[in-house]
Amino acid sequence: MTRPVVWATKATRDTLEILRHIAEDHPDVAERIVDIIEAAGHRLGDIPTGRPGRIAGTFERSLPPLPWILCYAVDDIPGVQRILILRVIHTARDWPKGNWPRED
Repeated sequence: MTRPVVWATKATRDTLEILRHIAEDHPDVAERIVDIIEAAGHRLGDIPTGRPGRIAGTFERSLPPLPWILCYAVDDIPGVQRILILRVIHTARDWPKGNWPRED
């Protein structure tokens, strides 16, 4: 069963920030990286593989060899289950258990 995948506003902002930051020096690479991130997110609709997240009720999916983690939740809406991608976070960020990384 394929579940719909929805990107939260923060996840979309995270992805656009990744694009903007990398595109400053490597625009072609930036687009490919964002394509990989988005494809990984959409694949979660088919197989939501991930470890339990640092935030209660969430899961995390690493994106090797890229240094980002997709943070997502499985939403149960009456009659359908969907994947809600909450954040895209760089692995180097200080990210304590139970909290989202600080906004810089």
